[in-house]
Amino acid sequence: MPKSKRVITWVGLLIQGYALYAGITHSLVWPLIWPKGPVLYPIVWLLYLLGSCIMNGMLTSEFVRKTQFESDQVAAQQIQQTLIPQKLEKLPGYDVETFYKPFQNVGGDYFDMIELPGSRTLFAVADVSGKGMSAALLAANIQALVRSIAGVESNPVELARQINRHLSRYTPTDRFATAVFAVLDRDSGALAYVNAGHNAPILMGSESTTLLKATGLPLGLLGDAQYEAGTAAVPPGGALLLFTDGLTDSIPGQNPETCLGEALADRSEGTISKLKSLVNPKLNEDDITIVLVKRDASSGVFT
Repeated sequence: MPKSKRVITWVGLLIQGYALYAGITHSLVWPLIWPKGPVLYPIVWLLYLLGSCIMNGMLTSEFVRKTQFESDQVAAQQIQQTLIPQKLEKLPGYDVETFYKPFQNVGGDYFDMIELPGSRTLFAVADVSGKGMSAALLAANIQALVRSIAGVESNPVELARQINRHLSRYTPTDRFATAVFAVLDRDSGALAYVNAGHNAPILMGSESTTLLKATGLPLGLLGDAQYEAGTAAVPPGGALLLFTDGLTDSIPGQNPETCLGEALADRSEGTISKLKSLVNPKLNEDDITIVLVKRDASSGVFT
């Protein structure tokens, strides 16, 4: 409740209390017995009614405000659900699984999978600073930018540069986003990526684990920030894990990335469920996003 409404509500409560006091002491101005006679009681009743009307009016106004806010939150949640991919198309030779859980009704995480010409696929994951409605609005803005730019320019470096310039120009200085844009060549498994200050994705191969570390600053910090392209490859039977810090922050221990790597190294089914099971609800204070891309192996095992 705003401060002004709280003050008015307390005034109404005090008026009610004073009316009760006057009725008990038979005096509006103690210790003087004034006014005398039956005229005191209508005055006491009117004072009590006035205080009740003031207090109930403020409480009703606050109830309406909260109801409208909750309605807006539900509407925002429904809109955001339409922006987050609910069903991913099957990629030939790959299995893609996702998990998204906002900390509040709406979240500041964003992920997407976009088909590109030449048997390529763009995977995008972003984490906006802050929480709630403001973060969700910026995440929706990034989603629109990625979709519009990727249709013309599929280079992850240029994608990061253009989004960074836009956010630096049109968002508050205290707002930014970390992100990973990875373009996968499905035929060869080659991966070209930009990591804009984001948690390093984990690339699991048959004999090694690679972290795709940052190649530039978070988006929106500096308009002229430079980004470099990193390259890697998803081998047959390998896996690529992209995630936001809500996942690692919710995993107990000093080395949550090690736990993620062990879950990826487990070749049995249900990898995404194993990753989700690592989350401790008591430590979860942020949105959680997981994108797992597993490349098929001809033998069904890592090679």
